Amino acid sequence: MIALQFGVAESAAPIGNIAGIAVAAGLAAAVSALAYRWYATQRAPTGAIVLVGLGVVAAYLNTQTALGQVIEGASTISIEAAAFNIGAVLAGAGSSAVGHRTGDRVGVALLSRSGMDTFDDLTRVVRAGGRVIRVELPAEIGDVVGYDPVDPETKEALAGQSLLFPRGLTVAQLRERLGSRLKDDYGVGHVDLELDADGTVTHLAVGRRIAGLGPTLPPESVAVAIRADPSYAAGPGDLVQIWSEGGTQRRCNAELRATAGEVVTVAIDAADAKKLGPDERYRLVTLATDARPDREFVSLLRAADETMGVVDINPESALAGASVGALDVTVVAVVSASHDSGIETLPAGERVLSGGESIYVIAAPDELRTVETAAAARSTPDSESS
Repeated sequence: MIALQFGVAESAAPIGNIAGIAVAAGLAAAVSALAYRWYATQRAPTGAIVLVGLGVVAAYLNTQTALGQVIEGASTISIEAAAFNIGAVLAGAGSSAVGHRTGDRVGVALLSRSGMDTFDDLTRVVRAGGRVIRVELPAEIGDVVGYDPVDPETKEALAGQSLLFPRGLTVAQLRERLGSRLKDDYGVGHVDLELDADGTVTHLAVGRRIAGLGPTLPPESVAVAIRADPSYAAGPGDLVQIWSEGGTQRRCNAELRATAGEVVTVAIDAADAKKLGPDERYRLVTLATDARPDREFVSLLRAADETMGVVDINPESALAGASVGALDVTVVAVVSASHDSGIETLPAGERVLSGGESIYVIAAPDELRTVETAAAARSTPDSESS
């Protein structure tokens, strides 16, 4: 009877050791899965977490079982030790898989309670399934409002194109790299792009950078090419007076835009265009430089990625009653609904917008499109709370 109890105790000891090893492997896997979910905000690979748990099993076996027999002088590993090793590995693998699921669920619960599951594009890593991020461009590509359309050949080359990017990028980084790639490789001037968390392109519109004199001319003005002898070192942007060739009659003031030999392109008021003839030759007198904030603003806006747009606020939209500071764009002017108060330039952030008003906005194409959608859509309780 005593011998039977001793045998049961000897057989129960290895089973208890295997259970302890499995618990240790499961805890290591759970902690690893939790840490991965917290850092990357996505599920950790099952194989990698199971290897972490098996690493704990291997560390124990190397230090306690096989290595112990070698130290004691055993020439071969016994059948009992081999069975113990196999059982420990299988139990550790199973408990690691369970720990992986448990740790991931705990991580999801902690992130949801802390609000970290709503990471913005600056911290949210793209959910890529392979070693690289594969971005598929849509078959239909739109035009960016406010810019010249891209030629159809470029759109056909972009449609359905598959582009590869390194894994580990955030959504914001992927959007920036994709926009730069389209600009550099396909000669696109502006890109309006929206991406999902897994890198799927939900909206893509492209446009050319505005070129030519037309977009830079102030209202009620035109550009005219005349025959004249410009002053020495006069260049685009200089203010000049246009005189008859004999210098006896001043025709008008103008802004020099371009010169090609004796042909000079000037910007003048539309009403002064009839004062200049196509066959007459003129003399130009350069005037002192004056501050031209409108010209400087147009030059900066043409070189920037942002554009200006006018947004009409629907009285039933979510923007009616919102403050200027609540918009994630630059509002440079507000036109009241009655048009009696004129234009309010550079409104304060506390200024409340009303239905029927119009706002002049400077923003990137995608941001401008978001504001236009919010200003046109009807407000609902969900949109107001969000």
